[in-house]
Amino acid sequence: MQRFAVPGDGYAPGMKALVLNCTLKSSPEPSNTQALADVVISALKERKVSVSVQRVVDHSVPVGVETDMGPGDEWPAIHAQVLDSDILVIATPTWLGQPSSVSKVVLERLDAMISETRDDGTPVAYSKVAGVVVTGNEDGAHHVIAEVAGALGDIGFTVPGQAWTYWNKGPGPGPSYMETDHGHEWSARTGRTMAANLVAVATALREHPVPAPPS
Repeated sequence: MQRFAVPGDGYAPGMKALVLNCTLKSSPEPSNTQALADVVISALKERKVSVSVQRVVDHSVPVGVETDMGPGDEWPAIHAQVLDSDILVIATPTWLGQPSSVSKVVLERLDAMISETRDDGTPVAYSKVAGVVVTGNEDGAHHVIAEVAGALGDIGFTVPGQAWTYWNKGPGPGPSYMETDHGHEWSARTGRTMAANLVAVATALREHPVPAPPS
């Protein structure tokens, strides 16, 4: 495992992050979820983290719990990016108070990582950190965060404290994230905290990796 020292200014040169945008909207349609994720991405880049983004719905990702579902499956390339990253961010809208269907497919495909190990026997998700971004013009963000963060923890990712941000309008119908400035300041401040905490814990795990489970 590559090791490096992070200066006291919180910069993390050489660190990689992957954001999986689980919006239901195909590109190039504007995504409220991407707009809030961009706040976290900007804060990560300020810390010299290299960030890649995949809008999952733009790829052929069939349902399943295997890393490779056969011909036409584009998940293996995304899986390779997950393995190459120190930080994973799942960004999802809220529908009916639930994570998006796309995010659920992503979590089910990530499930295969539970049985995948490195040469030293550690599960491949160990010593990788993860966070959650949630948007929606309805309530339910804390439930969505709990669902996604809990699943990521099951897979083996480390989810730091306050490694999430969200925006919602509140109960009932209303404008979406990009249609109003309401609540943006809080969501942005929380997103910057999320980025700082992800980098801090990822840095610590680079120096002190999670050990392999006892046999």
